Amino acid sequence: MFPLRVQGLAFRPERQTVLQDLDLDLSGDGISVILGPNGSGKTVLLRLLSGLLAPSAGRIDWNGRDQPNGRLAMVFQHPALLRLSVFRNVEFALAAQGGERAARHARTREVLERVGLAHRLDESARLLSGGERQRLALARAWALRPRMLLLDEPTASLDPSATEAVERIIREIRTDGAKILMTTHNLGQAQRLADDIVFLADGCVQEHVPVRRFFSQPQSPAARAFLQGELPWRIAFDR
Repeated sequence: MFPLRVQGLAFRPERQTVLQDLDLDLSGDGISVILGPNGSGKTVLLRLLSGLLAPSAGRIDWNGRDQPNGRLAMVFQHPALLRLSVFRNVEFALAAQGGERAARHARTREVLERVGLAHRLDESARLLSGGERQRLALARAWALRPRMLLLDEPTASLDPSATEAVERIIREIRTDGAKILMTTHNLGQAQRLADDIVFLADGCVQEHVPVRRFFSQPQSPAARAFLQGELPWRIAFDR
């Protein structure tokens, strides 16, 4: 499945260019965070990698294959949950892959325990708060043991306590062996979670560097302008 190589990727719906000539190499380790201004194509890139959208041009190479040789899961900013119990929302995803019922139930209980929802497994998912819904969506993806997990703004609109809980789960999923690629507008979150930053602007990757280097020594004018505009204090970048 890795290395993942994206070459010359473009997405032009209705003659409007969203991504163009995008190149990106990702290893199978750690957490990569995609940053960029609104409209830079962050969510579109995740959807292209997940197969939900087809590129207009270019290639996505999964270690020499056109499709990932391993499980890939995606959690959306506003996850769609089934009108079922918390338990069934996770178990239903596992049932689609087959396997023994006892094993599915054990795995479901395990991940619900790890995301702090085991005490609510018989309740309707519709009764959950926003933070709990996101934790359930993460549990559903985690249960599948993905080799790569795509996260689109996983803590948007969550309060600090709920955000902290989601970030803890993301770290645990990474520790379990999943490569994580996520978008966020929260620069503090990017600094807390990321091993490396993928910065998008003008439809392509402007920088792909370790997180500390990005925040201390951004190389592209677009990245410098982005950071100076997003952070509520004046930055003096290292030279």
